[in-house]
Amino acid sequence: MGRYGTIDYPKATKRVFLLGFTLFAIGALGEIIGHIYFGGVPGWLDMVFFDAEVFGVLLALVGTFVIGIVLPLTE
Repeated sequence: MGRYGTIDYPKATKRVFLLGFTLFAIGALGEIIGHIYFGGVPGWLDMVFFDAEVFGVLLALVGTFVIGIVLPLTE
């Protein structure tokens, strides 16, 4: 048994990437739909959508790198 138990790295990597992509998609679609249908959104909601986009991209890239590359190499 490895250092971190029995982690299925390919499955965990795919899930983290999909979570990050989903977060990015929700943020992007929220901004687009908010501006098209409602003519704009309040400032706090625009900030939430922007933060979702940024954190989604970071999660997809960094999470994939850490779980898919770094953790298997440390076992």
